Amino acid sequence: MSEDSIRVIVTGGTFDKHYDEIQGELTFRESHMPEILAKARVRVPVVLEMNQLIDSLQMQDENRMAVLVSCKSAPEKRIVITHGTDTMTATASLLGSAGLAKTIVLTGAMVPYKIQDSDALFNFGTAFSAVQLLPPGVYIAMNGRVFSWDRVRKNKDLGVFEALEPS
Repeated sequence: MSEDSIRVIVTGGTFDKHYDEIQGELTFRESHMPEILAKARVRVPVVLEMNQLIDSLQMQDENRMAVLVSCKSAPEKRIVITHGTDTMTATASLLGSAGLAKTIVLTGAMVPYKIQDSDALFNFGTAFSAVQLLPPGVYIAMNGRVFSWDRVRKNKDLGVFEALEPS
């Protein structure tokens, strides 16, 4: 791929869940990312990597390490990661602490892409733009905002990401 390529790493999370009408629950089949890229009419070269499809509550250290290894070995300098929101900050912390000379933006959704009124497409668009504009570092793009990996938390009561006050 070209120097301008952006790698999109899929890890799962609510972003990629499907409603299984037989089981009556949200499950994983495959990623929605190819459809999202087409629907958004992305014209930047994209390398799509299927890293894993799991709920972030099931994400363990070895899963996070798989994401780090992908980021380290990727030739692209700009990376967007779709991730579940519950442990997104833990993965961002691991990546941020690694000090890679790349721009990495994690994003997710509170409502699955395929469900009406999902925030997935908007959050992905924010992340995709942010990765092209921000300097090297690790960020989280959610709710129309972009946060540094070490200055953000998920407010589970409100269902939003918010900035941490400087200490």
